[in-house]
Amino acid sequence: MSEAMIARSEQGQSAESERHQKLELNKLQKRLRHDVGQAIADFSMIEAGDKVMCCLSGGKDSYAMLDILLALQKSAPVAFDLIAVNLDQKQPGFPEEVLPEYLNALGIEYHIIEKDTYSIVKEKVPEGKTTCGLCSRLRRGILYNFAEEHGVTKIALGHHRDDLLETLFLNMFYGGKMKSMPPVLHSDDGRNTVIRPLAYSREKDIARYAELREFPIIPCNLCGSQENLQRQVIKDMFQSWDKQHPGRLETMFRALCNVEPSHLADNKLYDFREGERRGSTVKSTEVTSAKGQEVQSTEPEDMASFGRLDVLNI
Repeated sequence: MSEAMIARSEQGQSAESERHQKLELNKLQKRLRHDVGQAIADFSMIEAGDKVMCCLSGGKDSYAMLDILLALQKSAPVAFDLIAVNLDQKQPGFPEEVLPEYLNALGIEYHIIEKDTYSIVKEKVPEGKTTCGLCSRLRRGILYNFAEEHGVTKIALGHHRDDLLETLFLNMFYGGKMKSMPPVLHSDDGRNTVIRPLAYSREKDIARYAELREFPIIPCNLCGSQENLQRQVIKDMFQSWDKQHPGRLETMFRALCNVEPSHLADNKLYDFREGERRGSTVKSTEVTSAKGQEVQSTEPEDMASFGRLDVLNI
């Protein structure tokens, strides 16, 4: 075969591959837009006049969330504003230029908050212990305070369906609670409303979408490099189930959305003597709102400079 024929064959294969990827991208985009739109409608996540703050970490999930919300904003039946916010935690080697370049190209309003939480986490958490808990609390507290100061009405986080299921199992296996991440969470003091627009979206769809859209992914060198994290153990279990038993995760998520208190064993939720559901309750260590969502507040030592931290069921 001549070189010209080989070149034409390679060009044809490349064109076919590009066409296939374009079709796959369009299909994924439609699916994710549908999932996000359905979640927004089902849980009344976004209303007219809302100012939605998309929290960007530089990972695939937050990139996809912002991308889909920007697309939906153009066709939404109500008008709302979007801003992007990233917290630069001063992790060594963090590519500070990546997100500003990406967001400038989008033409969206954005803010980069610089707080050295990395040093605090490394100082407070013993070597070999999981850093995610403290890192998450510091990050969320700073972002929530920023939201209040800038008139944000909804704080959008990039947790997806698999995150919700993983959290459910983590709480059952290690916390002794039947609890996950709610799609919408209102703080009891009215300061913040957290929404999770990707609540119906599958992680594998988001991962492939991010790959096809070529988002400039920034890895987390603080917690992403830790081995044997409990969440990773659950994630590996789910991936195994998804391969061996297709549809199992979908059924599990439907169960999360279809709870029967009378067929569990929590007498704080169901009065088994009277045969009826109970109202909201207040415990000494937590405040439970009328919507049944717990809010805890804490101020770790030496953390005054980071303001008040709200740990919102996460």
